[in-house]
Amino acid sequence: MSKRVFLIVLDSFGIGAMPDADKFGDAGANTLLSISNSDKFNIKKLKELGLFNIDGVDYLEGDRDPKGAFCRLSELSNGKDTTIGHWEISGVVSQKPLPTYKNGFPKEVIDEFSKRTGRKVLCNKPFSGTEVIKEYGEEHIKTGDLIVYTSADSVFQIAAHEDIVDVETLYEYCKIAREILVGEHSVGRVIARPFIGDVGNFKRTSNRHDFSLKPPKDTMLDEIKRCKMDTIAVGKIYDIFAGKGITEFVYTKNNQDGMDKAKEYLKKDFNGLCFINLVDFDMVFGHRNNIDGYANALTEFDFWLNEAINLLKDDDVLFITADHGCDPGYTVSTDHTREYVPLIIYGKNIKPVNLGTRNGFCDISKTICDYLEVSNHLDGKSFLEEIYEKQ
Repeated sequence: MSKRVFLIVLDSFGIGAMPDADKFGDAGANTLLSISNSDKFNIKKLKELGLFNIDGVDYLEGDRDPKGAFCRLSELSNGKDTTIGHWEISGVVSQKPLPTYKNGFPKEVIDEFSKRTGRKVLCNKPFSGTEVIKEYGEEHIKTGDLIVYTSADSVFQIAAHEDIVDVETLYEYCKIAREILVGEHSVGRVIARPFIGDVGNFKRTSNRHDFSLKPPKDTMLDEIKRCKMDTIAVGKIYDIFAGKGITEFVYTKNNQDGMDKAKEYLKKDFNGLCFINLVDFDMVFGHRNNIDGYANALTEFDFWLNEAINLLKDDDVLFITADHGCDPGYTVSTDHTREYVPLIIYGKNIKPVNLGTRNGFCDISKTICDYLEVSNHLDGKSFLEEIYEKQ
């Protein structure tokens, strides 16, 4: 008998500041609270599954008879970024934060990058992705110099106009950067940020590509794959794990494309895990302080979820969670926010129970491996016995 697990990460969907949020500059952040005040916010299915019954969500009326198991998860890792969040979801807690560069990358890194690419560098400091091409795009077109920038996350980003540097060449430059950024400079991701358009009207394209650091040890993907089961990655999951432990993958252009691809897998037979990331919450709305856009995107997901649940088979289990916060109403910055994340579990054999507040995103991976009967040495603690009703 085959078992299918669907794990959906709503990228950046935090539900309230963690106790140590002030250390990250995020005291008071609450992504869910911010978007719940929008008139675009309408998530009946997530409410029905127990989202508003989770610890700390006392500003929204919970469901009287929630249909899913649910809880709030705190992050054990020392960070608030995509890479570390997904690693922890997959059973690897990172005590040491990945390096960040408030003042830009050191001279030796930039010099080596310029030497190996044959191109000079513009910017080299933290910057908004849309603003950096407004500021440096014209000079880039005139000189051919690469726009290199970072953020509060552990990222080395390279922006280039597709008419000046073709996409494949930009990817090669990213691979060079990835080779350079090791040891003390092992950033989580090197990101290609191609754009098009004329001066004053630049626009980033969907040809973004992430070149990630490999996880420091095996994740649940490796453990499941080792048992000859499927590990299917939808969206940027393949890039986040640098392909490690993945048997099949498909990229997506946006949330809608991600949901369409996920629906295709709901209709297919496989045995194992389908791991899905929906990136627009973070990239398009959270970082742009777009409260209405974020709320509308969650409403669209809720509508899709209502249909998706009808495609679940008797032994399927659905997990819905997040990797960090990115509160669009938090005007202190446009960066990720250190927040608790929700976890909702649904399936025909899943008991609707409140699991309270759990310590570590990694409990997800332990529970999934437990359900798939995969022995492992991952971080975390399984809660399968609390939610699973064997038939």
